[in-house]
Amino acid sequence: MSLKNICVVVTARPSYSRIKTALTAIKNHPQLNLLLVVAASALLDRYGTAVKYIEEDGFKIDAKVFNVLEGENLTAQAKTTGLGIIELASVFEQLKPDAVVTVADRFETMSTAIAASYMNLPLIHIQGGEVTGNIDEKVRHAITKLADLHLVATEKAKERVIKMGEDPNMVFNTGCPSIDLADMVLKNPKIDFDLFKQYGGVGKIKNWEQGYLVVLQHPVTTEYQKSRVQIEETLHAIYELNIPTFWFWPNVDAGSDGTSKGIRSFRENHNIDHIHFFKNMEGKDFLKLLYNSKCLIGNSSAGIRECSYLGVPVVNIGSRQSGRERGQNIVDVEHNRDKIKGAINQAISMVRKHDDIYGDGQSGDEIAQKIAQIQIGYTKRLTY
Repeated sequence: MSLKNICVVVTARPSYSRIKTALTAIKNHPQLNLLLVVAASALLDRYGTAVKYIEEDGFKIDAKVFNVLEGENLTAQAKTTGLGIIELASVFEQLKPDAVVTVADRFETMSTAIAASYMNLPLIHIQGGEVTGNIDEKVRHAITKLADLHLVATEKAKERVIKMGEDPNMVFNTGCPSIDLADMVLKNPKIDFDLFKQYGGVGKIKNWEQGYLVVLQHPVTTEYQKSRVQIEETLHAIYELNIPTFWFWPNVDAGSDGTSKGIRSFRENHNIDHIHFFKNMEGKDFLKLLYNSKCLIGNSSAGIRECSYLGVPVVNIGSRQSGRERGQNIVDVEHNRDKIKGAINQAISMVRKHDDIYGDGQSGDEIAQKIAQIQIGYTKRLTY
């Protein structure tokens, strides 16, 4: 039996966490051959060089695509997507995969979906059917309509994809591979690495072992002009609480320049010796940091997904995750420093509860099995 050549495209640091265990399962499956393409911000140092962790985990990278246009605004976002289509078309022509996998809803994933679809390559979409705010909502559902096999993370997501006219025989709830990592962390949650030696960063944080916060806040692309004002509200809240805090830099979205400028300006004008800033962290280490924290603050989907499984309290700020299925660990709040402080105090006092909305820790193997078993074509019709 000939192997199926499965090309997975990773475009950003969160995409790697979302697909890591599936990459391992595809690589180890006797009927599959993994072809790995790393593109966009996953290659860039300023966004944490996710490619370094991919290589350290032992994955062979078959192609790299540099397509991120500077600017961090809507025009740069659109042009980055266009460049991705052009470059990935050449990569797919060279690799000749039997199917292409695109992950979730980052704007760069649209490049993967369009290039594969126009080249008659069966498209496999991981984590479609979810509801959120931001440009992610449009991207996610557009990719659903381009995709041929849908491997979603929840039962509600499965229902939505089928309601969009997709063939029910091609829609499966496999859960989210990031929950596989969270499950591993639950079995060994100790922070067994040197944060500062391994990940560097900037700041003079002290006494963090006695309790700390984690902040991960991205710009909202549909509100990108407000990104600096929004991050400043969070900065003031964390500054005034004066609790040791680990803060992670934002993704490469429209508005991230405003977010970054807001952080740098605040750092220059305030004595924030209780905050340490990181660019990135290996997936399991990041989850260990989250698990041992008082709570996560910001608008990352990690708060909705992994933290719900880990039981970590989350202060979810603003509209970026609006509509996404959530567990009992979430406190929603608007961009207001006083309300953010109140929400943090509320979250810290919460009783931790485990939810398995997004999977049971076996998603990677499930995804590899479905890809191996199912005959995937590249033509389809609406089913209603």
